[in-house]
Amino acid sequence: MHAPLTPQPPVTVRTFTQRLSATPRGARLARHLALNQLNTWGIPHGSGVSEAVAVIVAELAANAVTHGRVPGRDFELRMSLPTGSVRVEVSDTLTASRPPKPGDVRLPHPLEETGRGLVLVEALADRWEVLDRDPAPGKTFRAEVDVPHRPDRFPGPAVR
Repeated sequence: MHAPLTPQPPVTVRTFTQRLSATPRGARLARHLALNQLNTWGIPHGSGVSEAVAVIVAELAANAVTHGRVPGRDFELRMSLPTGSVRVEVSDTLTASRPPKPGDVRLPHPLEETGRGLVLVEALADRWEVLDRDPAPGKTFRAEVDVPHRPDRFPGPAVR
C-alpha cells in the first residue's frame, strides 16, 4: 500500500531570456536588462548582489561581442533565480576559442589593455563555468551569485 500524496506548493521558476545583437549596444543593453530584471525579482538596484551581477553580465556580454562574435549571429542572455542564487548565462556562437577554466584565469600585466573580464567574473561570482552549447554551436558562460536568505525579499509563493 502506498502512502497518500501530500500536496506540494507550486514552484515558481523565475527566468529571463533575451537574444541581443553582438554589438557594443547589445552588450550595454544586456546589463540594463539584467538590472531591471533583478529589481523585478526583488533584488534592488545598488544591492551587493545587483552590483555583482551587473558587472558579471557586462563583462560576459562584452566578451561575447568582442571574442565570441560571429557576423550575423546574436548572443543570448539568460538569467534565472534558483533557490539561493542568481544564475547568469551568456551564450555566443563561436566555437574556435576556448576561454580559461575557473581557477586558470591569469592576471593581466598592469599595462595590458584587455584581459580583466574573467578576472572580475572569478572575483565576483560564487561559482562559474564554461559549457559547450548543445545542439547549437558555441559556448555558454554560466556564473552564479549567492543571494543572502531573506524571505521577505522575493514576492510570490514560498518554495519549500
